[in-house]
Amino acid sequence: METNAATTDAEAVVANPLERRLDLSLAIADVDKDVEQRLKRLSKNMKMPGFRPGKVPAHILRQQYGDEARNEALSESLGRLFSDAVTAQKLRVAGAPRIEVKEGDGSSAHMEFTAVFEVFPEIVLGDLSAVDIERPTLDVGAAEIDGMIDILRKQRVRYEPVDRAAANGDRVSIDFLGKKDGEPFAGGQGKDYRFVLGEGRMLADFESAVVGNAVGESCSFELTFPADYFSKELAGQTVTFDVTVNEVCEANLPEVDADFAKALGVPDGDLVNMRNEIEENLRREVKKRLQAKLSGQVMDVLLQNNPIDLPGSLVNREIERLMQSAKQDMEQRGMKVKDMPMQPEWFSEQAKRRVALGLLFAEIVKTHELQAKPEQVRALVQEAAQSYEHPEDVVRWYYAQPERLDELEGAVVESNVVDWVLGQARVVDKPVVFGELMGHQS
Repeated sequence: METNAATTDAEAVVANPLERRLDLSLAIADVDKDVEQRLKRLSKNMKMPGFRPGKVPAHILRQQYGDEARNEALSESLGRLFSDAVTAQKLRVAGAPRIEVKEGDGSSAHMEFTAVFEVFPEIVLGDLSAVDIERPTLDVGAAEIDGMIDILRKQRVRYEPVDRAAANGDRVSIDFLGKKDGEPFAGGQGKDYRFVLGEGRMLADFESAVVGNAVGESCSFELTFPADYFSKELAGQTVTFDVTVNEVCEANLPEVDADFAKALGVPDGDLVNMRNEIEENLRREVKKRLQAKLSGQVMDVLLQNNPIDLPGSLVNREIERLMQSAKQDMEQRGMKVKDMPMQPEWFSEQAKRRVALGLLFAEIVKTHELQAKPEQVRALVQEAAQSYEHPEDVVRWYYAQPERLDELEGAVVESNVVDWVLGQARVVDKPVVFGELMGHQS
């Protein structure tokens, strides 16, 4: 096949610094020959009413399948030509190229195209020796175990009706109606709406107005929405609410006794065994959360100290993936997302962060040989299995199908990168508060 490929100022500075262009040329005679060969192969097994198998006339085949055969021939030829050209120039292509047809006068024996594509950015890792990283630390002791027991008690709280005014910590059921300029507004009303006072589920001024009211009592009050309220129509606006209290329930926490221990999965109800199990599980959870906080800091440091251009094709692909994941998550929660508008820009920053970290990780792992080692993966599998009743079954399950190890291998690579960054930066240990780490304020 008589073909040629040449760059057209491929290294020139353009609006997108990662965009490149390649001129591609295909001999028309070679494309025609390819098309004929495809139609010939197709004719051998073609079945069509009125003709014996393999005896369909060539002009009928060409009429019905000629365009399809030509498109396939062009696509495959251009694909090979493009691949050979970028390989020869050692270009690392990010995403699929966009093929543009070049206008001609029809007199040439060749078809001319331009491939427009992006390349991966060249990454030069920045110096981290002057970067400060605070490594969160927390020792699990008796106080932390007691704190975890309090959390477990609150998770098993029972609410019982009481005949008194509502107070913080109570669960209330209310009817409410909000009005703006004397007219009800969207989302400003509810019937038998339940929430716990003091948990911050409602605006603080709203909860304060409900506190002190008993069952059957009503109150009216003005409320000004915060300037940064998510609803632009209500942000900074003053409205009035009419509220009627239907129920007040007091929280009753379970006693820490044998029944409580059995509810946590300790068969004999022994409190010492319960504390031992809670401590073991808590140490694993604390370790995981400390690692997550530290990893978050490391990611921020890498992004701040290694600004890079991002291929738009990779960002757009990640946006699509995030949108699809969000839709699936909402569907699993029972939400109808078919007609729900979802804007790509909602996921743009997250997608850029993920793409940038992916590129930086790949460079660090390749440069410093931080790939996941089999023994590291097995250690993580065994650690994950310890939280199950039969750890050996969990280990066997992971290794039964290699793809099940993919997520754990990714976790090992992330840990390796984090350790490498910590070895480059200035690290200072910083104790964290148990309640903040676990997401529960005392």
